[in-house]
Amino acid sequence: MADSEDSFLPRTLRTVFLDRDGVLNRKLPEGNYVTSPGQFHPLAGVPQAITRLNHAGLRVVVVSNQRGVALGLYTSADVRSIHSSFQSDLKKQGAHVDAFYFCPHDKAQCNCRKPLPGLFKQAVAEFPEITAESSAMIGDSWSDIEFGRRLGMLTIYLEGEPEHRKPGAETARELADLCFPSLVEAADTLVRNIVSADRPG
Repeated sequence: MADSEDSFLPRTLRTVFLDRDGVLNRKLPEGNYVTSPGQFHPLAGVPQAITRLNHAGLRVVVVSNQRGVALGLYTSADVRSIHSSFQSDLKKQGAHVDAFYFCPHDKAQCNCRKPLPGLFKQAVAEFPEITAESSAMIGDSWSDIEFGRRLGMLTIYLEGEPEHRKPGAETARELADLCFPSLVEAADTLVRNIVSADRPG
């Protein structure tokens, strides 16, 4: 993990990729899955953080592994319903997510399960102007950070709640360019950097 924010923050940032569970909403204990909108509980400050990113002109994209679909615990339609409900709640607070992408497959079944690049490719197909060099990946697990690292993005690890951290969290923390307690602090730093970069001199 970097000691200096300035040494890693890109001078041009256009897109922020966000993991979902543990970044946007409260993560359930390992092995449990959010299966309906009623189980999706946004973390404190998340709508405000997304609002800040929106107002700074940044594209906000959610990329999420949803292995529970492959395990038969819920359906892709359930995932889309969760995202639609969250989007509606965000819009009531003046915020929005530009796109949601998720992998419904089990391990070793596809090229879209993070850290593989398929979800990034889906985003580029919809938004051709996206580049890894002008993107950041914010997540709370090794697969999130490795996903960003392989593509050449800025990587930000969120510490989250200690009791809900996935195995490999310490490795993710060490590999990430930056580390913050929550999305609120990460968004504040990214937005301040954009403002600073835009000022003359």
